[in-house]
Amino acid sequence: MLPLTSRKRPPLTPLRATIGGAIMVILYAAIFLTPVVSAWAQGADAAATVPLELKTLLRRYISDAGMGIIMLVVFLFFLMLGFPIAFTLMALGVAFGYYAMGNTVFPLFVQRTYSVMANDVLISIPLFLFMGYVIERANILDRLFRSIQLAAGWVPGSLAVATLVTCALFATATGIVGAVVTLMGLLAFPAMLRAGYDTKLAAGVVCAGGCLGILIPPSVMLILYGATAGVSVVKLYAAAFIPGLMLAGMYIAYAIIVSAMYPHLAPRLPKEQTDVPMGKVVYELATAFVPLATLILGVLGVIMAGLATPQEAAAVGALGSILLALIYNADYERTIARTATWLFMIALLALVVYFIGIRNAGLPYTPISIAAFLLVSLFAMIALYPGNTFSGTKLKESAFLTARASAMVCWLFVGSAVFSSVFALLGGQKVVEDFILALNLTPFWFLILTQAIIFVLGWPLEWTEIIVIFLPIFLPLLDDFCIDPLFFGVLVALNLQTSFLSPPVAMAPFYLKGVAPKHVTIDQIFAGVMPFLYIVVLSMILFYTFPKIGLGLPEYLYGHKSPKCERKTGEVAPGSLGGENVEMRVEAGGQQATCRWKDTAGHKPA
Repeated sequence: MLPLTSRKRPPLTPLRATIGGAIMVILYAAIFLTPVVSAWAQGADAAATVPLELKTLLRRYISDAGMGIIMLVVFLFFLMLGFPIAFTLMALGVAFGYYAMGNTVFPLFVQRTYSVMANDVLISIPLFLFMGYVIERANILDRLFRSIQLAAGWVPGSLAVATLVTCALFATATGIVGAVVTLMGLLAFPAMLRAGYDTKLAAGVVCAGGCLGILIPPSVMLILYGATAGVSVVKLYAAAFIPGLMLAGMYIAYAIIVSAMYPHLAPRLPKEQTDVPMGKVVYELATAFVPLATLILGVLGVIMAGLATPQEAAAVGALGSILLALIYNADYERTIARTATWLFMIALLALVVYFIGIRNAGLPYTPISIAAFLLVSLFAMIALYPGNTFSGTKLKESAFLTARASAMVCWLFVGSAVFSSVFALLGGQKVVEDFILALNLTPFWFLILTQAIIFVLGWPLEWTEIIVIFLPIFLPLLDDFCIDPLFFGVLVALNLQTSFLSPPVAMAPFYLKGVAPKHVTIDQIFAGVMPFLYIVVLSMILFYTFPKIGLGLPEYLYGHKSPKCERKTGEVAPGSLGGENVEMRVEAGGQQATCRWKDTAGHKPA
């Protein structure tokens, strides 16, 4: 079974568990028991003095903000020991919260837990995960790779191109990096080695292509960022769509150029493998590539067209993945299976035309059309199930893995919500903000700083932990530096590609090493991913230089407007950071507010 993410931190050994447990016991004893013992010794009412006794004592030596920083340092210490992230966040949040506010921390914990579980945005996560796990178990990948390989046979480095296209499509459908890299490592990597491809090039292609799933919509990572930053997931999908395709295109262009310039690194396939009748190529694409592409584009299209919310589209995608798995694995010697497949395809085409008519021709919406489509889908599922190789066991496995991954994400959100609330209450958030603002950075250097920190955090941490734990520290500063959260989110999504590829603790190379032939070393895999790592950095530079690459689509579809900073000469309020030239932040609604940074280079952020 392939998890949503993989641990890159050291394992929690008995010695580390003992050390961490002892520290946690001492911490809880100091915070919870010291005030009670002190109150009992003084003969006072314990309830009236808990936890004021300890807080009054410690305030002589350390401020609340200092306690907040200590809280963050203690968390990082437990992180390095290998303790579970979510429960460490909750334990420290409750302990330091009790120190800061007493018994009030317990209602806060309950309220934060309920608010996370009631968050509408997070509903789509288990549905998209379920869709991915079903597709992963539907035995689609082999046929998909074969069909794209036949279509790209005339291109230099055709196997590398087919691998990247397959990875992009399959990673988008599943969103699970480990699954894509592992499966493509079992399927495409040996095929490239047998064809004489350079080991480094083949390894880089598989690792880089498998990581595209967290960037190209519908991406679970973008949903988590939207829920954390309070940004529309629909706009995030629109903003990330073209940058994701751009990055995939840059990977493919690199593979073609290297194969053309250095043929010995990627030899052309024998003529008998490329001289295939066009009819067979079209048939393979129509039966393997088109159905999966239709599911993905259908889910993404109804979201971006405003026909459905991400939650509704994810539910349809989950149903569609089951139908797709049944269609791919059906026994077509049975007449009813062929009839049910054609009937479903006709119903799906009719539904698409109907929705286009609703949006563009003013056709009235009636629930009967949806009910009819669901009835046809149900009939198709019943008709295709007998003799199908996609068994109920695989469906059960998909449901189990979805529940496990969803629980992990939800508890991580709960722990992060409690931890960040207490961290802000103690004043730790303000210390961080004041420190960054005191550096007097321009937006450009603020972005460089934040992206460098995220890049470094990507070595020991998973992307989920970076999104829900550390990004909330930077998000309140976006307003001060006049940076669009939408722009920042796509930049972070591009940057997180590097966390899967950058040595020495990159996840994707270790996934591939686990299934690669024994003669392939981890150093060869690391060397292979380095050119693709540089391509990711280049894509970030392009996106920063030309932000319309990502923001153009949400501006066109939804009228999104980024805040812009325009130079305005005027008097400066006492204590401001500006000189005679004051930077004014112009919000989307037209309101103006003074930015808390000064710009001497005339730079205008996106």
